[in-house]
Amino acid sequence: MKKGLIVGLSIVGAIFFFIAVVVIWGISSYNNMVTLNESVNQSWSQVENQYQRRADLIPNLVNTVKGYANFERGVLTDVTNARASVGQLKVSKDVLDDPQAFQKFQAVQGQLTGALSRLLVTVENYPDLKANENFLELQAQLEGTENRIAVERRKFNEVVQGYNTSIKRFPSSIIAGVFNFRDKQYFKATAGSETPPKVEF
Repeated sequence: MKKGLIVGLSIVGAIFFFIAVVVIWGISSYNNMVTLNESVNQSWSQVENQYQRRADLIPNLVNTVKGYANFERGVLTDVTNARASVGQLKVSKDVLDDPQAFQKFQAVQGQLTGALSRLLVTVENYPDLKANENFLELQAQLEGTENRIAVERRKFNEVVQGYNTSIKRFPSSIIAGVFNFRDKQYFKATAGSETPPKVEF
């Protein structure tokens, strides 16, 4: 009888030990996913911060360029309209879980990038504008901001890769499925960006 009791207790003990290990692993996996998710959110806010910096610079740039009467108004209109489109797009962290919303966000930002590129290429035809101190300072700030955007997007993609990898690995994928951790979207190159723009003078 005692031998049977000892065997029974050791089986119960082994079951409790196994359950404890599984629970501890589950809590650890969940906490790791929460940490990675917050890293994605923090990285996303840095991307948004740089896009906002660019949007804030654009009115000053457009107003400086407007002072040159012969400057192509269509280019200024494109920049202004693209900035307005960016301003109308309400973006929350939920966009990271929605591929269509993320693509829309990226497309609108790409339109603004393209309009700014056309503006800066067109400026080459205006030597007086190119020599204007205000314009040169704004151009330098804008170029610096574009570089910051590229850096933050790259960092964001790296953080998203770590998060997406974590939620897809077995057995962590079980916890991810139970607690609804979903893939985050990557920034991708804008369509046509592999072809350099034509600059004609």
